[in-house]
Amino acid sequence: MSAVPNRERVLRAATAAFMTDGYRSSIDRIAQRAGVAKQTVYSHFPSKDHLFEEVAREMAKRVLIELEPSGKEGDGLRAGLLRFAVAYRERVLSDEGVAMFRTLVAEIPRFRTLARAIYQGGPGETASQLAGYLGRAMAAGRLRRDDPQFAAELFMSMLTGVDRIKRLYDVASSATSGDKRRAARIVDRFLAAYTP
Repeated sequence: MSAVPNRERVLRAATAAFMTDGYRSSIDRIAQRAGVAKQTVYSHFPSKDHLFEEVAREMAKRVLIELEPSGKEGDGLRAGLLRFAVAYRERVLSDEGVAMFRTLVAEIPRFRTLARAIYQGGPGETASQLAGYLGRAMAAGRLRRDDPQFAAELFMSMLTGVDRIKRLYDVASSATSGDKRRAARIVDRFLAAYTP
């Protein structure tokens, strides 16, 4: 028997199952993947909905919430934005990031409250932190004054927009996520729009 606690094994198995087959994954299959009895799954999670909610929260944390706002305040603005851009693209456009997006978006109608909470704790929090960074740069005269929240959302959209669509339609590979030259071009276009 593994030293990994059963709850963690169930979560790992459920994450793999949901990312592969979506919500239609069966509890029987998840229990089999985890190497536990079906009752063990239910002893940790009272229903499939509860298990899915926990998996969704954990996936969102791993892919988005770990991002630092944009680097150290003392760094050059371009360097900070570039560090953010590369990290954000690597997380969101990675195989795991795209699989998470597919899984969560398909279940939003079923889990509306959870979807809002995941947005607030993931992309919403990332946008808020980035807005704070951009707002400080605007106040210091390093960027043209504008609504920092709008600027943050615009920048995040530029970083993933069409590239995520290409990944969702399997037109581009995960190599797209690590393309630092593309990230640099996006940062430079953003800075050109916001140069004072």
